[in-house]
Amino acid sequence: MSEFFTWILAKVHWLIDLAKPENLLALVESFPGSRWVAYAILAGIVFSETGLLIGFFLPGDSLLFAAGFLASKQIFDIVLLNVVLCAAAVLGDAVNYFFGWRLGADVFEKGRIRFVKQEHLLAAKAFYERHGGIAIVLARFAPFVRTFTPFVAGVARMNFRRFLLYNLCGGIGWVVLMSLSGYFLGQIPWVAAHFELVVLGILVFSVLPVAFGVLRQLAAARAKRSSPPRPLEAPPET
Repeated sequence: MSEFFTWILAKVHWLIDLAKPENLLALVESFPGSRWVAYAILAGIVFSETGLLIGFFLPGDSLLFAAGFLASKQIFDIVLLNVVLCAAAVLGDAVNYFFGWRLGADVFEKGRIRFVKQEHLLAAKAFYERHGGIAIVLARFAPFVRTFTPFVAGVARMNFRRFLLYNLCGGIGWVVLMSLSGYFLGQIPWVAAHFELVVLGILVFSVLPVAFGVLRQLAAARAKRSSPPRPLEAPPET
């Protein structure tokens, strides 16, 4: 059993490390003459991060940026890359939505989903309730939240046509923006020489809105606990 978990952890580490251009390039070169395998693996990662609740740990922004960076070096075709990954992102959110639709609202009360922390679901629920339908688009650019927001939309029985519109806008916008950023910035020598620093900056920038939201909620909860109770009003005299 320990060997099995060691193997799983090794595979997870390998997937996360694909966000580094040198590792992604090694993946492409390991399938000479069958580059479609690399496209399929990238699509599988994007689909899993957005479509499977246990895929929240997978690289999203950094992987798209790295793939766009390699496209600037003619390793990938930038048009084909965007078509494949946009399809994977949209399909992933749709599967996650229907998963939430089937399970229903009691997942928040009973916590029936194994391997998924309840606080992740509650954070996505608060994010969805605060931003409404546009949360489907905004969540694409927020790590962790993007994995759970379509599930919450399904639980909330969001109209599917409305969800599909936001899903298309968010999925296509996210993939195209991140991959083209890597594509065009990758042609700048300084970016190519300091790739990991640039990716770190992207990750920090994408996490900031979620971090600010969490801090705001904590501050509001602390203020509510520290506020003195309202005095009881005397009953009116008769």
